[in-house]
Amino acid sequence: MNIVPVIISEGSGAQVWPLSREAFPHPFVRLPDGDTLIRKTFRCAASLHGVKRVVTVTDREFGFLTADEYELVASPGIYESHVLTPAAGGTAAAVGIACRHVAQVEGDDAVILVLPADHIIQDQEAFSAAVERAAKIAHEGRFVAIASSSGRPGAGDSYIEVDGERVVRFVETPEPGETAGRAGFGTIIRNCGIFCFTAGAMLDCIGRLSPELCSQMQAALESAQVSSSAGRLVVEVNDKVLTEAAAPMSIDRVIAERLQDAACVQGDFGCSRIGSWDTMASLTPADKDGNRVSGNVMLEGTEGTFVRGDDRLISILGVSDLLVVDTADALLICAKDAAHDIERIYNKLRDAQSESAMLHRTAHRPWGTYTVLEEGDRFKIKRIEVKPGASLSLQAHHHRSEHWVVVRGTARVTNGCDVSLLTTNQSTYIPCGNRHRLENPGKLPLIMIEVQSGEYLGEDDIVRFDDIYGRLKRTEAQASSHERRGEDSAREIVMSEGPHGRKDHTGW
Repeated sequence: MNIVPVIISEGSGAQVWPLSREAFPHPFVRLPDGDTLIRKTFRCAASLHGVKRVVTVTDREFGFLTADEYELVASPGIYESHVLTPAAGGTAAAVGIACRHVAQVEGDDAVILVLPADHIIQDQEAFSAAVERAAKIAHEGRFVAIASSSGRPGAGDSYIEVDGERVVRFVETPEPGETAGRAGFGTIIRNCGIFCFTAGAMLDCIGRLSPELCSQMQAALESAQVSSSAGRLVVEVNDKVLTEAAAPMSIDRVIAERLQDAACVQGDFGCSRIGSWDTMASLTPADKDGNRVSGNVMLEGTEGTFVRGDDRLISILGVSDLLVVDTADALLICAKDAAHDIERIYNKLRDAQSESAMLHRTAHRPWGTYTVLEEGDRFKIKRIEVKPGASLSLQAHHHRSEHWVVVRGTARVTNGCDVSLLTTNQSTYIPCGNRHRLENPGKLPLIMIEVQSGEYLGEDDIVRFDDIYGRLKRTEAQASSHERRGEDSAREIVMSEGPHGRKDHTGW
């Protein structure tokens, strides 16, 4: 049987801030075992029997992060489809677009397995058995939920009420206290967000229950940009087609809660959603005093405390029941029982346009990474690493000049009308306003140090003239959309004017 896993990769910077950021959501955060949630999910999907293609639906801004993660766990014989959508799309739109894509490339009879990217499956063998049972039922044209038999819903969790394999009802947003053992006709189990159905059956359901969404999905794919290379198909959905009305619509509300013949397959495979500090902390083993620590940590007289750090020494003395998370640019200290309110801190930072909400000191880009080493009044120092064969955009800055020093590898530098090659210990100066580009023509990573100097050093002081990753086309399309709505900010999207321009954290 042809099973096509569809990984829905969502997330914001709030879930496990300061490890997660707006430009680096929690599926990409490194776990205590060194893995990431999205890698674990891909590995789980690719190892299922009968799988030859894995589809991932994610925000287009995270397409390159997803590709980088999958490179580390690539499975021979598995073809990838990456469906890149505008930000803040709901799961109904994500599943609908994925179904239409799968129907096009695999046929209406292909069995789709929807997997959230932020869940961990403990027992792969038991999960595989549950998927095979669900696929057989789905092949008959039914909607099937897959749930862990040991997964009792917590307060506020969406749940499924079942009678054997028959679903009595889905409840996405329970009333306060409703999940505390309440059952109308059957047994209550936690809804893991794992569903199974054929592509054709789901498209029929969406067409019948939400015809407007169905037409939007069809138009979105018809106008999508499609590219293919090295066993990966990339489908970039046109954001001008999708309406804002589709964003809050979940697959539970649009489809699951309205079906009369849905089934549920349970298995003892263990399924945990890692979407908060409570669940993230549970991945680190506790010591005899109930402390969970990772990193360079020293404890004395401390109980029930979670500490996560990196290189810097963290010393904790005489406290209990705290959560401490240290990163290069942000430190979180809170009572463990207040960890569920972390979004309040994150929202304040985001509203203040703090870069601590948006980016890490090390920011990931399609071409590589940059790390802010130091910054002060009128200067910023970065370490820049460019992947082999990668290229930054042809760009200019209104408010800063730059000095580049190559410390490893070979750089091809465009500086105004000049193009030159620089090797280790060679440097160049980019005057303010000059068009410039950095490329790595070699087979090894290029590492260089950049010193910026100027009156304004924000990442939004950038004008792109050419970009191999399509970012120029996106900003122009956004500007065109704004112009059609009569907004004055259209020009700022394409040509940001420093502190007075639109806040743009893409940079480079």
